[in-house]
Amino acid sequence: MNEVDFDLTDFNKTFSLLHAITRMDARFIDKENQVVLQMVDHRIPAVIQPSDTVYESLAETLRSTMPNRFFYYTNAFSLEYIAVGVWRDSIFQGFVLLGPFLSIYPDTAFISDLIAQHYLPVSERKQLQEFYSSLTVISSNDSNSLGDLLVNLCAHRHTDSQLITADFIQPDLNKEQQTSDIADNKTTIEHRYLYEKKFMDAIARGDRVEIARMIGEMNSYANLPDRIPESPIRSTKNIMITLNTLCRIAAERGGIHPVYLHHISEKFSIMIERSTNLPKLKKLNSVMIEEYCEAVHTFSTRSYSTIVKNAVNHIDLNLEKSLTLQEIAAVIHVNASHLSRKFKQEVGMNMMDFINHKRVEESKLYLQRGNIAITEIAFMVGFNDLNYFARVFKKFTAMTPTQYIKASR
Repeated sequence: MNEVDFDLTDFNKTFSLLHAITRMDARFIDKENQVVLQMVDHRIPAVIQPSDTVYESLAETLRSTMPNRFFYYTNAFSLEYIAVGVWRDSIFQGFVLLGPFLSIYPDTAFISDLIAQHYLPVSERKQLQEFYSSLTVISSNDSNSLGDLLVNLCAHRHTDSQLITADFIQPDLNKEQQTSDIADNKTTIEHRYLYEKKFMDAIARGDRVEIARMIGEMNSYANLPDRIPESPIRSTKNIMITLNTLCRIAAERGGIHPVYLHHISEKFSIMIERSTNLPKLKKLNSVMIEEYCEAVHTFSTRSYSTIVKNAVNHIDLNLEKSLTLQEIAAVIHVNASHLSRKFKQEVGMNMMDFINHKRVEESKLYLQRGNIAITEIAFMVGFNDLNYFARVFKKFTAMTPTQYIKASR
């Protein structure tokens, strides 16, 4: 059987089914090592893009083994994949690559180690955290089951299924009852919309205390009826997708840079769809609201003028690089003296103190790990001189970096 005999259209049905079941990114790479099918929900950050030769290497491994084998692959950035060869009449036609996924939860320490080991820009921390947190975390047993599923799906041609349904029964519409229900629900609906406004205002302010209180009240005010009664999980997911949008709009009003909002919103969209039960969705609901609120509290530039807002955003996105008043003023096209005055007036500290404070806070995450040299940490967060780093660190923490490491243990 040669290449033209392989029915890609038929295989696309199996491929689509695989993606729908696993809710993981999937790619089909043909025997020429070209991606000819892909269903991808995640965009891998540019700083951890895989090597161009990885497909060739995987194809060589799979081509040299039995058709019923699957290959479990972990790349240098701890992204995990399962690859399975697609064979027709003992002829290798290409392979399916499922992933990335993870086998451990990507906490702050995980991201810190990743950045340190690969000398990644510290300004990418937020994007990396959002990306890794959006990935599915599975056990070794689950990965074996996924491998078994892939082998069996890819080994056969697709068989089209047929749905059998019962006759649809049209419900009786009682106009008097509908009128009564609308009247009864009027007050509840008005309260719900008022609650929604207060909720969005609290996120826009980054008011963590108020948000914590409102989450506790949410069951009484925001408990919407099932719009898909036969599928409460789908109903809840739909409501949470709407909530994700409301939170994003509120956080944008609160002064969050679109770069941060994009990754937060995308992460929760994926996590909502991957949740499989109501308790998990309920927990995710609280986590999502709190994260948006915390983002506003930490990164908001709402109260700043446009030029100060632009300066702060540039600093956040380039923390490990050379940052001086003159360079930042040139990038955002303003006079350096004017920027300096406005920054001190609105932020409450001069620009270099603001930058150094950000760098010190970032360095603490690596110092707490205790497995990276202080000199290396200093360079990672943007300091070119160890002694200067130590002086700045002590200025903001009243401790030297060494003393901070000991206190953290």
